[in-house]
Amino acid sequence: MEETIGVTEAAQIPKQRGELLLDSAVRYAEERHWDVVPGTWLEAVEGKERCSCGAEACPMPGAHPARPDWSTQATGSAVGARRMWSKTPKASILLPTGRTFDAIEVPESAGFLALARMERMELTLGPVTCTPDRRMFFFVLPGAAAKVPDLVRKLGWVPTSIDLVTRGEGFYVAAPPTRVGGFGAVQWARKPTPANRWLPDAEELISPLAYACGREAADARSRRA
Repeated sequence: MEETIGVTEAAQIPKQRGELLLDSAVRYAEERHWDVVPGTWLEAVEGKERCSCGAEACPMPGAHPARPDWSTQATGSAVGARRMWSKTPKASILLPTGRTFDAIEVPESAGFLALARMERMELTLGPVTCTPDRRMFFFVLPGAAAKVPDLVRKLGWVPTSIDLVTRGEGFYVAAPPTRVGGFGAVQWARKPTPANRWLPDAEELISPLAYACGREAADARSRRA
């Protein structure tokens, strides 16, 4: 499920990728009760892969909403998910945030630093994804988007200065095995398992996440100096 499919394997993608996406979307709805919605997908055009949206310079090719009303199309039904991906088998899997979970987004290097610290502290962790553009998303209980900025400020950081943002209502995250152009696939840093079905509150994770992001931001400033 986490395997990255390279651009050179484009001829093999439709069948293999469609099966993976449909099965994964159904499993997310059935086992995790997450809402899912199909997004755009990749198409072969003149020997190159392009986003189904048609934009040549698409910033997230094959991994963004396919229609303006995407949030109203999302379903938490396994039957509904199977029906939607049967119609568009190559569509990316998007998980709306602000419903069953919010997601705290951080740079990948800071995310892995925080993850190692959290595991040493034996904190309760939910699923965590890694994206090909080197970002990590920590799944937490809904409501995080409203309180994370204040939590970060109380720790002495300015949220906009440490590259830590939270996705809540009206946003989404791409789920494995969604592939983003020729850059690679979204993968799990921590897979969904029965052990992490109950998500942590943002307050439990924000200190190590903010510290790791603050440290990375400080290192970046010193490199520029």
